[in-house]
Amino acid sequence: MFKRTSLIAALLATPLAAQDSAAPVGDPGLEVSEERLRADMGTIVGFETRHTLSSQTDPERGIGAAVDWALAEFERMSADCGGCLDVQAVGRVVEPDGRRIPTDTLIRNAVAIQRGTERPDEVIIVQAHYDSRVTDPLDGTSVAPGANDDGSGSVMVLEAARILSQREYPSTIIYALLTGEEQGLYGAGILADWVTEQGMTVKAVLNNDMIGNSCGADGYCEPDVVRVFSEGLRADSTERLRALQRRFGGENDSPGRNLSRWLADLAERYPDGMQVREIWRTDRMGRGGDQIPFLDRGLPAVRVTVSVEDYDHQHQDLRTEDGVKYGDTVDELDWTYLTSASRLNMRALNALALAPMPPQVSADAAVRMDTELSWSEVPGADSYTIHVRRTNEADWRDGLPEGTRGERWEGLKVTEAVDGRITDIVPLRGDDWLFGVSACNGEFCSPVASAVPGGAFEPVEQPQEE
Repeated sequence: MFKRTSLIAALLATPLAAQDSAAPVGDPGLEVSEERLRADMGTIVGFETRHTLSSQTDPERGIGAAVDWALAEFERMSADCGGCLDVQAVGRVVEPDGRRIPTDTLIRNAVAIQRGTERPDEVIIVQAHYDSRVTDPLDGTSVAPGANDDGSGSVMVLEAARILSQREYPSTIIYALLTGEEQGLYGAGILADWVTEQGMTVKAVLNNDMIGNSCGADGYCEPDVVRVFSEGLRADSTERLRALQRRFGGENDSPGRNLSRWLADLAERYPDGMQVREIWRTDRMGRGGDQIPFLDRGLPAVRVTVSVEDYDHQHQDLRTEDGVKYGDTVDELDWTYLTSASRLNMRALNALALAPMPPQVSADAAVRMDTELSWSEVPGADSYTIHVRRTNEADWRDGLPEGTRGERWEGLKVTEAVDGRITDIVPLRGDDWLFGVSACNGEFCSPVASAVPGGAFEPVEQPQEE
């Protein structure tokens, strides 16, 4: 039986329940240290190259030394929090692929797991790829600092583990430095398989790949914005799901898309901080990142990246030509930008780890003048918020449109669950509107789960092979 709680009557569009414009007490974003980011960056570029095909055994140079150092750093952080981090080298040997893996190659990720106190199998993953490269993707020997791509994301992950491990959360946070990205997203695929094998439920994956520069080679700068890429139609879709979406909608309501909306709304609560520009495609034109293997497995993931890419300083041999300097070096980083992007990540991880899972919501609006929403009880939730938007609108609304009957209806019809489900009648015609629900733990609310086929934050059931 669902205990009598206040099912929030207003249709709030913000994923964090509205309080006031002030930052929450104990804001972990304010703990981010540019000095520590700089120190970690100095260490990891000091390995000269972190190419996946570089040495696994050299104690000072190459990917082996870099991963060993990251694992040792996670262990040191764990000691500082009384052993709160489970540090593992999650990896395997990848066979030659005829493309960017020429010989059997060990792909080893540095992973630290901060177990949740209430729902340890419910996880948020913050990750960056730790490997680097120069112009030739098979060149494992040349100096490849990889400062922005993706040393910037890597030092943020280390800083997140350092700060958030001093707190406790009901959900689990996984901090991951992945290798093999430049060779074909191998490390991410290994981690995605591993969390699935562990029986974990993934609430969100924040893939941070290049968060350290604010200007392009053409001189155009955007110092206060990151882009968040999210997929539209689900990568794990099936023929049955596509048929259902054709009838009931869902083209713009994947879990990743709603995670993107949630991040944009969160950023707006800190108007002096980093803001989010949502990019509604899986990744940049013709390119990819470590969020993709998670999406392929039906797990909600987004890519957080710079607003403006500088192609002179990524995937380049270190050189100067015609007075133009090329190469991904530390001196090209914008430390103010990196610090601000790191703060956004801390706030997002903190809120996600405190919020419940998004519910699994269904809507019945066929041949009726209103819409019946139904969802299962969510562990850790003490209230729920219903969200609406018109089918051609980008964002969830702040309540019902003016003039709608029952703009604030009494009691939301239901205060207790029947067979574990909660039901409410919304006075809007389902043909013209989309609906969703977020689960809240006090002021911390989950991303919205849309009441459409494929809107649930879980993998799509795949057809059985005969």
